[in-house]
Amino acid sequence: MPRVRFEVRVEGIVQGVGFRPYVFALAGRLGLAGSVVNNSSGVTLEIEGDRDLTARFMAALERDAPPLALIERVTSREIPLRGATAFVIAPSDHAAERTTLISPDVATCDDCLSELFDPTDRRFRYPFINCTNCGPRFTIIREVPYDRAATTMSAFAMCRDCASEYRDVADRRFHAQPVACPACGPRLTLLDGRGWTAGGDPIEEAARLIAAGHVLAVKGLGGYHLAADAMSEPAVAALRARKHREEKPFAIMARDLEAARRLVLLDEAEERLLVSPSRPIVLASRRPDARLAASIAPGNRVLGIMLPYTPVHHLLARAITAPIVLTSGNVSDEPITFRDDDAHERLSGIADAYLTHDRPIHIRTDDSVMRAFRGTSLPVRRARGYAPRPIALTWPVPRPLLACGGELKNTFCLVKGRQAFLSHHIGDLENYEALHAFTEGIAHFRRLFDIEPEVVAHDLHPEYLSTKWAHEQEGVTLVGVQHHHAHVASCLADNAEAGPVIGVALDGLGYGTDGTLWGGEFFIADLAGFTRIGHLATVPMPGGAAAIKEPWRMAAVYLDEAFPGQIPALPSMASMARHADRWQAVLTLARSGFASPWTSSAGRLFDAVSALLGIRQQISYEGQAAIELEQLADPAETGAYAAALRQTSGVFEILGVDLVRAVVEDLQGGVPAPTIAARFHNGLAGAIVHGCQVGRDRAGLATVALSGGVFQNILLLERAVDRLERAGFRVLSHRQVPPNDGGISLGQAVVAAHCLHVTSGVPRTDT
Repeated sequence: MPRVRFEVRVEGIVQGVGFRPYVFALAGRLGLAGSVVNNSSGVTLEIEGDRDLTARFMAALERDAPPLALIERVTSREIPLRGATAFVIAPSDHAAERTTLISPDVATCDDCLSELFDPTDRRFRYPFINCTNCGPRFTIIREVPYDRAATTMSAFAMCRDCASEYRDVADRRFHAQPVACPACGPRLTLLDGRGWTAGGDPIEEAARLIAAGHVLAVKGLGGYHLAADAMSEPAVAALRARKHREEKPFAIMARDLEAARRLVLLDEAEERLLVSPSRPIVLASRRPDARLAASIAPGNRVLGIMLPYTPVHHLLARAITAPIVLTSGNVSDEPITFRDDDAHERLSGIADAYLTHDRPIHIRTDDSVMRAFRGTSLPVRRARGYAPRPIALTWPVPRPLLACGGELKNTFCLVKGRQAFLSHHIGDLENYEALHAFTEGIAHFRRLFDIEPEVVAHDLHPEYLSTKWAHEQEGVTLVGVQHHHAHVASCLADNAEAGPVIGVALDGLGYGTDGTLWGGEFFIADLAGFTRIGHLATVPMPGGAAAIKEPWRMAAVYLDEAFPGQIPALPSMASMARHADRWQAVLTLARSGFASPWTSSAGRLFDAVSALLGIRQQISYEGQAAIELEQLADPAETGAYAAALRQTSGVFEILGVDLVRAVVEDLQGGVPAPTIAARFHNGLAGAIVHGCQVGRDRAGLATVALSGGVFQNILLLERAVDRLERAGFRVLSHRQVPPNDGGISLGQAVVAAHCLHVTSGVPRTDT
C-alpha cells in the first residue's frame, strides 16, 4: 500500500475541548505519523502513513470527535512525504488571521465530580477541579490560540504532578489549560463583610452562614452571585430589600436533579436542558407542595431552577442540602459584578460575607435562562454555557460587520463569513456600568475573533445608547434597521432561512418608520426588507414611559375606547381606586395627544388586561404585568374572545379593544379571572391566525415567523402555533437565540448584510 501525507485543517470549536489529544490518540491507534497544532484558525494536522489507514483516520476524525468539539469544516490536501516516524503535538502557532472558535464555559463533568468527592483523590474537595471535558473557557480567555498563557490561569504555575498529567497523552487532563490542584492552583477564601479573612473551612463556614439566614456573595464562573436559604422567608426578604428587587422572581439552585424534581414539574426536554453541559436556569412549573419561601417568585407559578455547575457550587450544595437562592451579584438593573474590588464595593450592604477566590474572571457572563417548547429550547437569556458559540449562517457575509442590538436585554453581534458571534447577555443599557460592559464586550470579541467591522447596524430609535454609540464610530458604513424587522430576521437566521415569510413581531415597544411606537406587527418580510401589512390598532400611551410602569393607565385608555363616556363599574376596579384622583387627568392627557405617543404594542394590551383583572396596577420589573397574566390563565380553558380585523389604506388593524370589551363583559358576568385570562390569550392567538391568513391571501405565503418578547409567553406561543398549523401554516419560532430583544442584534446583522449595496456602500432605505 503506497505511503501518503496529508495536511488537514479543522475549523470550529476545537481548542480547549481535548481535540489535539484525541487526534494524537487516533493517529497512535492507526500507526500514523505526523503532527497536530493549535493555530489562529483552529487546528492543523499532518498525517503520514498507508493510504488506507489515512482514509480510516479521516473517516473517524469527525465521527468520533470529543463531545465538546463543534467541527464546522474540515479541508485536506495531499502534500509531499517527509519520512516521519512519530506523531507529535507541536507548540501553538500564533501567526495569521484569527478564525478559531472559543468554547463556552462547561459544567463540571461526572469524572471530575467523582474525584471531587473521593477522599483518596489528591483533588478531594478541591474547588477548582477541571479537565479537558469541563471547566472555565470563555470567561478566562484573553487571547487565542487557547493556551494557558493566554488565560487568567497564567499566574498559576503547574506543580510537578499537574504538569505530568498535562503532558501525559493518556491522561484526561492532557493539555487541559486550566488544570490545577491544591498545591498549585487557585484558592478559595471566605471574607467577612469588612473584607477580613474568616477562619475555618471556607465552604463549611459559608454553608453555616447561609443556613443561619445570612446573604452570601459567591464568586462563580462569570461573576458574583448572591446566595441565601431559599426556604427562609426572612433571608429571602432581606435579600430583596438589600438588592432593591421588589418582586422579580429569584432563581434557585437545587442540589441535584432529584432535589429539583421536588420543587418543579419537569418534562423530558426541561430535564435535558437542566443537566446539559451548559447548565442554564430552566423555567419550569412550580410544584404545589414545593417548600420554599413565599417571596421567591411572588405571583408566579413558574420557578427558575438550576443545578450546580462549578465545583464550588457542588461543594456548597452538599454542605447545605436545602435549595439556595442564587441570583446575580448586583443591585437591580446593573450588570453582574465580576471584579473582586468592585464586588466588595458594589455588594457592600447586600452581602454579609464573600466566598471568593484568586482566579480572575476576564469577561463577565451572567447565567443563561431557558424555557422548553415542543421538546427543544426556547432561550430567554443566552449567556454562560452558550456564548460565544457562533450561529452558523447559510450565506456568507461579504463584509465584516457589527450589530449593536437594542436598549433592553442588550446583546451585540459580530459577523464574519458564515459565522455570527452573538454576545453574552449584556443587560439594559440605562447606566454607565451597562454601557461599559457593552463596549468592553465588543472590544473583547473583536480581539478574540479578529473582526474589524466595516459595517455597523443599529436600531432606528435615536435615543437608544446603542444607537448613539454606533453613530460615534468613524470609518464605517451605518445601517439603521427597524426594530421589528430585526425581530423577524433573527427568527429567520435562527432557523437558517432567508424568507420571504409572514412575520409576526409582538413585543413591548419599538421605533416605527411612521413615527409611532410599534409592537403588534404583521409583515411580509425577508432578510432584505419588509412591508407592514397589519398591526394592532393604535392607542395612546398617556405619560409615555409612565404608562409602561403603571399598567392602570393603559386600562383607562382601553376602557375609554371600549365604553366612551361610560366606563363600567367592575369588581376589579377597587384595586384601581387608589388612582381615582388621577384617572380623569390621565384620560384627558391621552385624548389631548400631549405626552401620549400612539402605539400598536401588544405588551401594552397585556398590561391593560392585567390591570383590569386586578393583577397588576404598577410594575417593579419589565414585563411583570404580562408575565403574571400568563401565570393566572387557566390552561384548560378553550374559549376565546373575538377581535375584529378592519382594513385601513391597505393595512389591516386588529382591534385589541374588542378583546378588552369581552374581558369587561365577562368580569361583569362574574366569570373567574383565570378563565378570562385564558380566553384573552386564546383570542389573541386567533387574531394572529386571522392576520396571517390575510398575509397568505395577499402574498401567497404559507410560512410564518414568530418573534418578539411576547412570544416568551409559552401559553400564547402554544395556542398560536397550534392554531396556525391547523390553518395550514408552517411556523418558525426561536431555538438558539431569544425571541426578546436579546436576539435582535442577530437580526440587525443579517438585515444589514443583505440590505447593503456592497459595491457602493449605500444602504437601502426600506429596512
